[in-house]
Amino acid sequence: MKRLEIYFASALMMAVPYGSALAGNIVEATVERDVANEVVLKWEATDPVDVFQIASHDEGLGDARLLSSMDGDGKHVVTLASNARPYFLLRDSRSGQTIRLAERVLQYEHSSNFRDLGGYAGANGKRVRWGRIYRSGGQATLTNRDKQYIRALGIASLVDLRSDEERVLAPTRLDGVPYHAVGYSMGVMFESRDKAKGDDPLTGLDRYASSYRGLPIQLTPHLKMIFSDLVLNKGPIIYNCSAGQDRTGFVTAIILGALGVSRETIYQDYLLSTPSRRVQWELPPISETMAQTSPAAALLASIQKMPEYQKANPLVTPDGTPFLKFALDEIDQKWGSPDAYLAHQVGISKVDIVRLRDLYLE
Repeated sequence: MKRLEIYFASALMMAVPYGSALAGNIVEATVERDVANEVVLKWEATDPVDVFQIASHDEGLGDARLLSSMDGDGKHVVTLASNARPYFLLRDSRSGQTIRLAERVLQYEHSSNFRDLGGYAGANGKRVRWGRIYRSGGQATLTNRDKQYIRALGIASLVDLRSDEERVLAPTRLDGVPYHAVGYSMGVMFESRDKAKGDDPLTGLDRYASSYRGLPIQLTPHLKMIFSDLVLNKGPIIYNCSAGQDRTGFVTAIILGALGVSRETIYQDYLLSTPSRRVQWELPPISETMAQTSPAAALLASIQKMPEYQKANPLVTPDGTPFLKFALDEIDQKWGSPDAYLAHQVGISKVDIVRLRDLYLE
């Protein structure tokens, strides 16, 4: 029960820095949503910066519209003229260093923990491309306007990491996108915990950590689908679970790791789930009538009534260890490394890794 409380907790949204050690002079660059039609660009630089807006994630300076020249105050507010997702370029006026920026957390009317993996430092001094890989919480309460905005992202594939029961009780509303899922019971999420229990009952934290150790095996079928789509370059992809933090966090760690993103940055992205969730939009209300239809519905209905349901639990142990570390340690212990795990468990070769980095880094 406590573990599912953590799965379905909520919090406010926030942004994360583009990076604190970028090549050149521009550092700590972010794009944050201020109001519905306004974003704020912030950065640190030793020289004035030229600010440009572009229409899509793959456009360059040749397609850009200059917003501000020789901007030296480290901040620029942009009022948006349309509902299209904005992308920006910052160019250092002296070194010519140019970085691409976008909002990391996409906040729609009834979305939760909807994020872009772009901008993180990856292999060979490159960065993850924006607008190609998205992660999300549940999509069962999206409004029609939300669906319109998300369709505009050009999503080519949706992989749902949730159990059978979750998908039945809270079906995605993201229509018109090729949908993929793997059937498994909600009970599978507790198997690793129960096997580890033995004669001595584990604490809630121990059970939660134990469930993470089971993720590398549990989510192998989903990773095969996701990496197949990525290697084939079918287009922007999104994957989700209910909260967008545990199962989604593990899948994200494997993807970012394959792109050469550091373990430290992977943990930072993982912990961003806590302030990025809005639990009220992750799962529709489970009525008393629905609660009588299945044990899973009854469990979720009881969780929704708990006061703790309205507050996101930290994704760390009391000593500050991210729960994700238990899953990655399991990989290191059983397979030797994430690359070996991908090769032996998911079927992704070194050649595939090279292709992935060519496709999703810039």
